[in-house]
Amino acid sequence: MEQRDRLVAGQVPQLDLEVKALLNAGRLPEANTLFDQVVSRVPPGADRWQRSAVLINRAKLAWRLGRIPLALELAAEGWTDLDGEAGDNAAAAQAMHALAYLLEGIGNRRAAVDMLRLSVQVARRAAAGEILGHCLQGLGGTLNFRAISSDPERAPAIFEEARGYLKEGLELAQDHQMRRALLAAYSRSLAGVGELDQAEENAQEALRQAQEAGDKWASAVACWVLAVVRRDQGDLVQARTLASRAVAASESINDPSLLLRFSLDLADICAEMGDHVGEATALRCSVAAGRTATETLQEGLGQALEQRRVAVQAQRLAVAAQEAAARDPLTGLANRLGLERAAAGLLESTAARGRVPWLVLVDVDRFKGVNDDAGHAAGDATLREIAQLLRRECRAADLVARWAGDEFVVLLGDTDGNTLEVGPTVAERIRAAVDSHDWTVVLGTTRRPTVSIGVAAGPAKLDQLFAAADMALYRAKRHGRNRVEVEPHLVVPETVSGN
Repeated sequence: MEQRDRLVAGQVPQLDLEVKALLNAGRLPEANTLFDQVVSRVPPGADRWQRSAVLINRAKLAWRLGRIPLALELAAEGWTDLDGEAGDNAAAAQAMHALAYLLEGIGNRRAAVDMLRLSVQVARRAAAGEILGHCLQGLGGTLNFRAISSDPERAPAIFEEARGYLKEGLELAQDHQMRRALLAAYSRSLAGVGELDQAEENAQEALRQAQEAGDKWASAVACWVLAVVRRDQGDLVQARTLASRAVAASESINDPSLLLRFSLDLADICAEMGDHVGEATALRCSVAAGRTATETLQEGLGQALEQRRVAVQAQRLAVAAQEAAARDPLTGLANRLGLERAAAGLLESTAARGRVPWLVLVDVDRFKGVNDDAGHAAGDATLREIAQLLRRECRAADLVARWAGDEFVVLLGDTDGNTLEVGPTVAERIRAAVDSHDWTVVLGTTRRPTVSIGVAAGPAKLDQLFAAADMALYRAKRHGRNRVEVEPHLVVPETVSGN
């Protein structure tokens, strides 16, 4: 295992490359298992730039595996190491390339292209041929997608620029997997500038190599390019077959960006053929892929990424073990220990301003039934979804935590406006958000979850507020669930000095 921890292919450990190969082959469970083994391992002797490249590359792998909170955490830490002048450091170029992939994934498309251009510049200065080829493939492939979504008048010039980068990359790359990726992307650029015969020749070669290597990523792109060529040649039947293969391959490797692009093209081909069933099926596929991207954006991942990056810089002053102990690994919220640590300061500052804190205690109704009906994985996904809804309905300064199991706590301090209404208002927003949320992606036809909420306020310690809110929660459960109950204001004569 130690030997496989060493940096190869420029700045990436061998084990990380094995995870990527499993992903590209559509072997997602195996990729997940191996990733769990390598994610916390730091290559021996890695400097700051190399560590940044490893962390951000692992963030990219986590993203493709659908482990978004972990991807953010790894990216934030790696981005922090990336701060500063990169100069001619090859590892910095590798890190920028991986970071651009994440920026593209969260919808920051302009920043992604800018980061890719910078990665190419740094790799050129470093005279790092293999890494430069990798960066050129990222930039050229991204420009291909930009050309497709651009005005028809501008598209040929963008395809031409992409072709130049990809051709240069092919002349540099020695790694077989990278060459397949470059060849497939290069063939799309050729098709974009009208060189259909050359595009077909290169795409067929990329497909042959990909099939021999079991590389479904390269197979998906090659089939897509061949579908584009056949469509331009007027052979819609063959174009539909090839586009369907591209969609199926991108589904199997869990790449929503490719899936969205390929399914839209398949829908267009089916529409031209009058195949309305095929068109509807492809559009449903594209809607599902688009929904995944939209929901990710709605979580505010772009903002969260920047906030986490800043937070990581500050958190390095603390002991790493303490940090891990205060966070719930499933939802990313503060856990019970984290709440208890932070509550004292928040309550004290609220009291110092002459304001009254509120505690909102949230409990998922009949959560055991969700686990029994949909399975524990769906139950975990439900808790993560509820955690996101809590974040959305609360302010950044509010303290949101997972207390235990299916119970969550929100501590509202420094409340403005009508003190008698703020706690119940926030609680009702949370209840309504969970009740109206679209749960079909997570739970299918399983009965959707609701929450019961108890609310309490007063110049009290955390345990006193919690006990009062718990009484209100009990009433909410007893009176039918999916409701908010408020405990009368606590009157505690002593000064809040702790939790």
